[in-house]
Amino acid sequence: MIKGIHHISMKCGTAEELAKVREFYIELLGLKIIREWAEGMMIDTGNGLLEIFTNADGTHCLGAIRHMALLTDDVDEIAAKVKAAGYDLFIEPNNKDILSDPVYPIRMAFCYGPLGEQVEFYMER
Repeated sequence: MIKGIHHISMKCGTAEELAKVREFYIELLGLKIIREWAEGMMIDTGNGLLEIFTNADGTHCLGAIRHMALLTDDVDEIAAKVKAAGYDLFIEPNNKDILSDPVYPIRMAFCYGPLGEQVEFYMER
């Protein structure tokens, strides 16, 4: 019955936060807005959506969901672009072998996004 993840929802409470969301996800990362309405928008990530609501009270907290991972074909390039734009890259690009069966080799980096969300840039290697 489940076909996949449709969207991840985030909220921002000010026009300044919304402008930062647009700058980060649309201008910097190159994602596309596929629909907008009075209190929100949906951004296409390629295989799922980010739903941004503009009606939050401005409170940000880190809950059970720790981060979202955006699949890329070049972790180093996108990490450098994000860092050059002034975003905090709190885990630099690195290779990791997830010790599963079979071992899963990946390359990844993490930054904080415009709403304080943790964003992973991720690729298989």
